[in-house]
Amino acid sequence: MARRKKVRVAIIGVGNCASSLVQGVHFYKDAPDEAFIPGLMHVNLGGYHVRDIEFTAAFDINQDKVGLDLGEAIWQAPNNTIKFADVPRLDVPVSRGMTHDGLGKYLSQVITKASGPTADIVRILKDTDTDVVVNFLPVGSEMATKWYVEQVLDAGCGFVNCIPVFISREGYWQNRFVERGLPVIGDDIKSQVGATIVHRVLTRLFSERGVRVDRTYQLNFGGNMDFYNMLERERLESKKISKTSAVTSQLEYELPADDIHVGPSDYVPWLTDRKWCHIRMEGTTFGESPLNVELKLEVWDSPNSAGVVIDAVRCCKLALDRKLSGAIIEPAAYFMKSPPVQFTDDEARRELEAFINGSGPSDE
Repeated sequence: MARRKKVRVAIIGVGNCASSLVQGVHFYKDAPDEAFIPGLMHVNLGGYHVRDIEFTAAFDINQDKVGLDLGEAIWQAPNNTIKFADVPRLDVPVSRGMTHDGLGKYLSQVITKASGPTADIVRILKDTDTDVVVNFLPVGSEMATKWYVEQVLDAGCGFVNCIPVFISREGYWQNRFVERGLPVIGDDIKSQVGATIVHRVLTRLFSERGVRVDRTYQLNFGGNMDFYNMLERERLESKKISKTSAVTSQLEYELPADDIHVGPSDYVPWLTDRKWCHIRMEGTTFGESPLNVELKLEVWDSPNSAGVVIDAVRCCKLALDRKLSGAIIEPAAYFMKSPPVQFTDDEARRELEAFINGSGPSDE
């Protein structure tokens, strides 16, 4: 079937991030193209308006979500993000996904696995003419993510990897997408104004203004299932690598491992999908005098990332339209914590706009 002038999107994992993305498509469907709209970086991106995103399929393992329409499943517990839009019935059933390591020690205490076999993911993606698949699996889902990537490759779809399982930045997976003539954008989504981007910008500010960063930490806690899942510290290795490298990549020298701590800290149920971040930076400035910064950031976690995902899926569709394959460097550098190539955020934004306009290195 010929691709349409739509961005047909399937979702893996119908949690808070999926809820915010689905709500956002309906919330912004009538946004004027040329206006500044709070929450959006691009109303129209490369010819695709937000309303051009259509949901085609969804996969989950929660018995309270599987079998429901996507427009209903996003409101089911343990989802607890803010409701900012009414979502109609979408006629997109949530299909039974693959579990593998997607259900950790703590999540298994609050989620009951749906009965029955795993759905035929490849067939569903092909039958629904899906363009782009978005991965919202829980942190630490290494095996599950790689299994889904194989299904995405077989189905002939682009892939946006929003979690810290390293796909886009790894040569093996880059080559697999090149072989199939398909694009991948990853890994580990940055929020619009979240802990990582704020910490990166401050780090770059220190560096560009001649201040040495001596020590820094970033402590995050919240009340969604992401934080609950990350109480299982064994699932945090890739997350800590991703968040730490996103910050240290902005320095021209290495910080000793003991002088930087970046990562999730704790789960506070009453915060629901709100995230509180504390950043401290200690530096040395003129005449060896000290300079210290402390900052607290409060956000609704999932909507904060959905504004980036809504651009990432449209960039992935542009890559499909242009028959680009492998890791798409420019969008990844701006949207992701662990892209194949790290730029400063100013550079990444310029490269992204060039890509959208069809004049970036990926288009050559």
